[in-house]
Amino acid sequence: MCRNIKTLFNFEPPASDAEIRDASIQFVRKLSGFTAPSKANAPAFERAVDEVAAAAQLLIASLVTNAEPRNREVEKERARLRSAARFGLSR
Repeated sequence: MCRNIKTLFNFEPPASDAEIRDASIQFVRKLSGFTAPSKANAPAFERAVDEVAAAAQLLIASLVTNAEPRNREVEKERARLRSAARFGLSR
């Protein structure tokens, strides 16, 4: 699937509407094969993004867990370290 779509559930603070919309755009881009749709396809593309975002918000709001919320900064650092190990990069 899309590597750019990040997990949005169980974070403190919770995922913002903008984060959910960004993930929805990536999902619709992947499904449609369009990075940017043509003018003729733009309304369908935007409608799909809106519907996917609404479904994602409903899903995230409906999920339950007993796990402690994850810290965004800790997860970001873990991802950076995984990337450095995978690609041999250091910053």
